[in-house]
Amino acid sequence: MRSRRWTCRITILWLLMTLNDLTVVLPELVLAVYAMSALIWAVYSKGQQSGAALIWLTSVVLVGLAAWIAFATTGEKTAFTASFVDDSLSRFAKVMVLLSSAVVLVISQDFLRRERLAKFEFPILVGFAVLGMMIMVSANDLVVMYLGLELQSLSLYVLAAFQRDSVRSTEAGLKYFVLGALSSGLLLYGASLVYGFAGTTSLSGIAAAMVPDTTTLSAGHDVTKTTGLLFGMAFMIVALAFKVSAAPFHMWTPDVYEGSPTPVTALFSTAPKVAALILLVRLLTSGFGNIVADWQLIIASVSVISMFVGAITAIGQTDIKRLMAYSSIAHMGFALMGAAAGTSRGVDAMLLYMAIYLVMNVGTFAFILSMRRRNRPVTDIYALGMYSRQSPVHALSLLLLLFSLAGIVPLLGFVAKLYVFLAAIDAGMIWLAVSGGIASVIGAFYYLRIVYVMYFGTPGIPLDGTMPRSGLLALVTSAIIVVFGVVNLFNISQLSSVAATALFQ
Repeated sequence: MRSRRWTCRITILWLLMTLNDLTVVLPELVLAVYAMSALIWAVYSKGQQSGAALIWLTSVVLVGLAAWIAFATTGEKTAFTASFVDDSLSRFAKVMVLLSSAVVLVISQDFLRRERLAKFEFPILVGFAVLGMMIMVSANDLVVMYLGLELQSLSLYVLAAFQRDSVRSTEAGLKYFVLGALSSGLLLYGASLVYGFAGTTSLSGIAAAMVPDTTTLSAGHDVTKTTGLLFGMAFMIVALAFKVSAAPFHMWTPDVYEGSPTPVTALFSTAPKVAALILLVRLLTSGFGNIVADWQLIIASVSVISMFVGAITAIGQTDIKRLMAYSSIAHMGFALMGAAAGTSRGVDAMLLYMAIYLVMNVGTFAFILSMRRRNRPVTDIYALGMYSRQSPVHALSLLLLLFSLAGIVPLLGFVAKLYVFLAAIDAGMIWLAVSGGIASVIGAFYYLRIVYVMYFGTPGIPLDGTMPRSGLLALVTSAIIVVFGVVNLFNISQLSSVAATALFQ
């Protein structure tokens, strides 16, 4: 009788603990249930006319989840023995991921319809990718980190090759898959080393393992353990640098950006980068925060290489999607400058940089998605010859976005770079800030070249000149934001500061 009572008590306690955990991960559960339900419904309805409807429905769900996360939760909560954390940093990142993915879906619907790609699988795959990103930014354990990363990656592999009748799209998907598998292997190898020497996959446990034990130091035990942990950390940094397309691990980016359908390229350049950067920062600060000096130089070196590789290599590009690929490499270098600072101010600057970067990139790709000639997509920048005469409003909006991407005063792109420069200087890395300034000057060339072609280039066969309302709204709104700093209306700078402090409490 007594054993039954104890069994009932344990069962009730377990259920209460499970319910508490499920409450913390409720937004992820809602998205997972929605994606699986949408998949089942679309399959049983044979996918007839369900693609366009699911694009809109998925966008509404993503925006609704973003609003829920932004306004319904406060403080810090953990689930599943603290392997999943819901704090201000994860919430800030999730809102960015959800909103940017929703906007990309909305502005892509016209392109997908014209290219006969508006199939039900597209928004569902985006939903699963976003679910993986949400898990990534909340991961406080190496196992959860890997699960989220692979859920995102597997969905993106399929999206890259979504245009099955295109050789370039198939090639892009294959390249991304092969190189992505390589990076996943490096991540697993690094995580295995860390687990072997730390004896735990928890980030807090790893941080504790990095503290030397003076009783065993003389025997060389801690020296060996620390060395093994450093090697594991290095492998994981390389793998995550691949995910954010940071040089010299960027080799997949230009070909995948060029070959993938343009809506997929727009997605690649926004939400996944935010998720991977947040994951990298949480790993370094929460797991290896006791040895900042050991990883600071690595991140700073990757930052410098990315800035210069992206800026210099983009100069010779004539395909605007490849150009944006190298642009993203350079911008990830600037964002990593904030991470390299290893301080709360540095993470704050990185978050603000990524928020502004998302606005600029979404607006730019809204324009790229509308580039068509004779009802076929065009990506050659010289197709924009004297485009300002054909569509003055579109040209002016793109000009403002390109100027902002180049970091020209007084647009928001300049503010974003100023924040990461000041964070690097505050951390004593003046050389890094100077390198960023030089790279910015070099990178301004390829942005200004597009502007020159639009306003002073040789006119050719004009583009179709049509843009769907959703794309036009995204383009013009983004341009207005980078000019007038409307982002401050939503107090983004204050929110990013609060989010950054979550890692340093």
